[in-house]
Amino acid sequence: MAGMLCVALLLTSLIWSATPTAGLAGDGHRQQQLTALPPRGWNSYDSFSWIIDEAAFLDNARIIANRLLPHGYQYAVIDFLWYRTIAAGSGVGAYGFDSMDQWGRPYPDPQRFPSGRGGGGFRPIADKVHATGLKFGIHLMNGISTQAVNANMPILDVRTGKAYVENGRQWRARDIGLTHRTCAWMPKGFMSVNTDLGAGRAFLRSLYRQYADWGVDFVKLDCIFGTDYSPKEIVTVSEILKELERPVVLSISPGTAVTPALAENITQHVDMYRVTGDDWDSWKDVRPHFDVARSFAAANKIGAPGLRGRSWPDLDMLPFGWLTDAGANQGPHRTTSLTFDEQTTQMVLWSMAKSPLMYGGDLRRLDDRTFNLITHPTLLKINHHTRNNMEFGYIHSERASKPDEQSDLSKSGYPIDVTNNGGMVLGLSTCSDKSAGGWHSSSEDRICRSYGIQNGNASFCKSKAKLLPTSDGVTMSSEEDQAKFHLADIDTDDGCLDASVSPWRTSSASQTPMFSACERHTKQVWELTENGQLVSSYSGLCATMQSSKEGENETTGARAWTAIGDKGEIYVAIFNLDTARRKITVSVPDLEKVVRRKLARCTCTEVWSRKRWSVMKGGISAVVTSHGSMLFEIRC
Repeated sequence: MAGMLCVALLLTSLIWSATPTAGLAGDGHRQQQLTALPPRGWNSYDSFSWIIDEAAFLDNARIIANRLLPHGYQYAVIDFLWYRTIAAGSGVGAYGFDSMDQWGRPYPDPQRFPSGRGGGGFRPIADKVHATGLKFGIHLMNGISTQAVNANMPILDVRTGKAYVENGRQWRARDIGLTHRTCAWMPKGFMSVNTDLGAGRAFLRSLYRQYADWGVDFVKLDCIFGTDYSPKEIVTVSEILKELERPVVLSISPGTAVTPALAENITQHVDMYRVTGDDWDSWKDVRPHFDVARSFAAANKIGAPGLRGRSWPDLDMLPFGWLTDAGANQGPHRTTSLTFDEQTTQMVLWSMAKSPLMYGGDLRRLDDRTFNLITHPTLLKINHHTRNNMEFGYIHSERASKPDEQSDLSKSGYPIDVTNNGGMVLGLSTCSDKSAGGWHSSSEDRICRSYGIQNGNASFCKSKAKLLPTSDGVTMSSEEDQAKFHLADIDTDDGCLDASVSPWRTSSASQTPMFSACERHTKQVWELTENGQLVSSYSGLCATMQSSKEGENETTGARAWTAIGDKGEIYVAIFNLDTARRKITVSVPDLEKVVRRKLARCTCTEVWSRKRWSVMKGGISAVVTSHGSMLFEIRC
């Protein structure tokens, strides 16, 4: 397909120069519209997991600058655990291997990032990145290191340069760490900070001030969104970033169970936010993004007001090229499992939905076909310079071949969702959601919610169990905690209902609460309120019930999106989600209703083949390969 890619349009990119200093802000910096357009860049996670080192990162940064920067890819981001030493026993879930400074702040592992040994942190690397015209980013975990809390390290007051003192006493890490809010999927690593305390805010201020001093332009803050929802900490970090002279773009993660309602009061405080689970190189992971992208477009969240300009729903990285595996202690060692048709479909959807574009493959092995795809001028123009981007629901499709059994979506390697009850699925949402009520105690040991079915009402019930003795702040010693409980399945011994989904489970796996082995963590603690809401003690989100088929369009196996270009051109993308080829038809009268324009005198070109199509015959109709897509440009 690379030979058919048509470089017919010029991409206009906004390349922002790096700010050389850090400090406290002036109003001019606050007004910089850094995210007026969806950010683009490269992130190390898909290819290196957590083990990337300085040499490999700078190799990739040089390639970004030479080949991708002219196409708007300007951020080079080191993903998680850059402070963790690679040694026997070390890994994602390990404890005691992290480098910290005297104030309990993570510091680059000196073995992997030797240029930071002199006390400069990431500054030497950031300077090299900035010299190429790129911007530098890092991944962060929410809150404070468990190591720092256990060592009870002092907190830096950046205003005095000394230990933080308030009300006549010196405050330390144990005073601000919320031991009942350790990160559900990395409990040995990090815990939330009490932002109601001046000492808690002082710690976060010292953290982000240091990153600005290092020359950081972009932070990806993890274990703070989705099922790990921490709204007070998101707002606090956002306010601290506004204080800095150096403008820093804020991205939050993970995206498990994120809905437009959950994002409603957060988007103005961030620049981009994940809306799905991890997207790896499997069609099963790509497919759920169609439903998610549709819901955020319908809620007018694409390009809503944000921290540094606008905020963008983030569909996750592009897992193309040379990759590693999720959470692995291994670097790039395999090629993407997506076919090129599937990669193209993903790139088209990400562009039509105006998602940030973060490439994930090792750029040292970037092939021409992949390069041409991720830099295709029409896709990049759609990603940056279109409006009214939305799913187009008025399509007709029919199978043009038998399904490919090798692509059967029912062959999933993931466990059955035991929270699925006769087509109803347990989910999480903000407690202001209208669907969050209706829970009740049917007896002393059961919590239920009734729901309507075709022939009457049914109930979804779980067994109420006493809390296990915990070490994370949740005990049965107080009257408040007496009202809290675990939830277990009534008929099986599957453990306790878990409100936080592991990030290692991809977007194709259920992102609803799941049963897992009972443990000492608030992610498995619930409370029933007087107004019938079942509240998670971990995230403060409420349990909901909805149909497992809600929002799906499985009857056709086809989707379509439309967008309007800045010169009035119309883009129509059609997608075949089926395992067989499909003939997909877009009716011109229906299209005219959506774009509010007569199309009889317009010309239509299929972008990949450059073939001209007539819109005079009443519609655009084409046979699309399994998991493939076609993109049309209409000019009037």
